[in-house]
Amino acid sequence: MIRRILAAACTAVLIPVLVPAAPAHAAAVIPCPKPKVAPPPNRPPTPVPPPDDPVGSAIGGDALATHGLVIPAGAKAPPAVTASTWMVADLDTGEVLGGCGPHVFRTPASVQKTLLAATVIDKLDPKQRITVTAGDLDIERGSSAVGLLVGGKYPISTLWLGLMLNSGNDAANALARLAGGGGTDGVARTVGEMNALAKRIGAYQTHAVTPSGLDGPGQFTSAYDLALIARICFANADFRRYVLTKSAQMPAQPQLKKGGFQFQNENKLIYGYPGAMGGKTGFTTVARHSYVGAADRNGRRLVVTLLGAEARPMRGYQQGQALLDWGFSLPRDESVGKLVSPEDVAPSPSPTPKPAAPQPAAAPGGTDGPPPLLSMLAAGSVALLLAGAPLLLLLTQRRRRRRTR
Repeated sequence: MIRRILAAACTAVLIPVLVPAAPAHAAAVIPCPKPKVAPPPNRPPTPVPPPDDPVGSAIGGDALATHGLVIPAGAKAPPAVTASTWMVADLDTGEVLGGCGPHVFRTPASVQKTLLAATVIDKLDPKQRITVTAGDLDIERGSSAVGLLVGGKYPISTLWLGLMLNSGNDAANALARLAGGGGTDGVARTVGEMNALAKRIGAYQTHAVTPSGLDGPGQFTSAYDLALIARICFANADFRRYVLTKSAQMPAQPQLKKGGFQFQNENKLIYGYPGAMGGKTGFTTVARHSYVGAADRNGRRLVVTLLGAEARPMRGYQQGQALLDWGFSLPRDESVGKLVSPEDVAPSPSPTPKPAAPQPAAAPGGTDGPPPLLSMLAAGSVALLLAGAPLLLLLTQRRRRRRTR
């Protein structure tokens, strides 16, 4: 009799835990529209990414867990672009309008600077002046730099402009060092904070190795993650001002007998696209071209993210522009998924254990109450259910109109 009771209790408690976690049937992969152009002959091999994570790939909606195209049913086809992965989303509502492999791992290049900004822009006083060290200029030879000088003194605001306009890797190192305490371990500490922020906001495909986006082993992100990061950045007034600045002045350094100079914003979207809000370009020979950009049209703010693109027949920002046009052409209520909030992915707090109530004495010869072994099993099963609650919440997260084409 007791064995039958135990079996029934196990089934009743464990089935709700196990059934939702069962893998869903994989949908057919729809190829993404691509232009018919040959890849450059000198393109290096793509770094081997980590294996797909079924849970991470479904963040924002099951429809986003694909290496192919996902757009609303009945929507017109998006433009053909060379980007390996891309996504368009609403900055305010968080609705994902469409994408190509939104959760596929790719190397970021300089769009990783948006993660640096999201992590430390509120920690640093833009009016503070810092002195550049030799370590700040320890960057890959031939990579982009805004021209900081060892011993030069610069306002933090100028470093942010050098980072966003001219993609200065020297500025990235200086900002990361200062935000990490200013010592020789400052950059490493800030990179650690960048990775911690990525996990807090649900950017689980993102792992930073450098603050600038210069290639490093194991450094990856995804189009979906970049949209989460961009959402934080564009909520910051200083960031919005920096990325919309068309040109800036590097101050002279009289103590070093060096004059100042002007530098320009490399994101060409801001020079002619209606409602452009700015963004960030990126390129390395390994990552290829990457891009994050946003625009506001009639109060509707969209963000586009793309990775692994080639510059022909369209440059990265032009591909972003074409995808933004496509996104703005869709009705406001179209959606294939959602940008999660930090609250959506935060672990559920563990319940505070209560003191055990005294057990009443059993009546002589009576059988009231469950057998002691059954009570222990039930308590353990409930604990297992509570432990699995955050995963269940993630897997059963609200999804609106998850339709694919």
